[in-house]
Amino acid sequence: MNLALLFDEDFIAPDRAILSGRRLAHLHSVIKVVAGDTVPVGREGGQMGTGVVVRLTDTEAELQVTLDQPPPAPLPLTLVLAMPRPKMFRRILQTCAALGVKDLWLINSYKVEKSFWQTPWLSDQQVRENLTLGLEQSKDTLMPRVQIRKLFKPFVEDELPSLVAGRKALVAHPGASTPCPTHLNQPTVLCIGPEGGFTDYEVGKLEDAGCQGVHLGPRILRVETAVPVLVSRLFDACL
Repeated sequence: MNLALLFDEDFIAPDRAILSGRRLAHLHSVIKVVAGDTVPVGREGGQMGTGVVVRLTDTEAELQVTLDQPPPAPLPLTLVLAMPRPKMFRRILQTCAALGVKDLWLINSYKVEKSFWQTPWLSDQQVRENLTLGLEQSKDTLMPRVQIRKLFKPFVEDELPSLVAGRKALVAHPGASTPCPTHLNQPTVLCIGPEGGFTDYEVGKLEDAGCQGVHLGPRILRVETAVPVLVSRLFDACL
């Protein structure tokens, strides 16, 4: 935790906040703070700054907070991601938040097993908790928006065309003829398939909606690896 993310409910005054639970445990066991120490903090959706520990007990830490720094600029990226396997889903959420992705769409695909949609990690609480962990890792405060679409064809035909309008639109797919571009500085939509990739039919539908197929070379990467590789290749802000 490189930054303690503060939420509205943590504040007891405009410049005072109470930490408990996981964040308090981190202060005790990892940072090993004592009263008078200063820790980096940020308010969800707002500024970053510092918090001075004015009171510390086994159950809570009271911080005097100064927020005077802007968070990092978000990436101009809409990430459309076929629902990953539950065992890697948490890590992917954290990675997306840490990289500065603010607009994430989880969609269905032929190779996405129905059971993936039943994972408890998709609950609002768990999604928010893992996004928070990513923000705290990268020292950011702007919570990503996650939208879920469990039907592929209606999403691609009815919603994706408006998402890609006026933007560079890409679908990462092994076997595509065009290498993934680099050094982008424009709004972009990036579609990434499941383990095994999108089917030819799905790639065709994505291309019909305005996406261009791109590849990362001859190696086939796991989704949890492909996401940071593709995003960091596209945007210099990740480097």
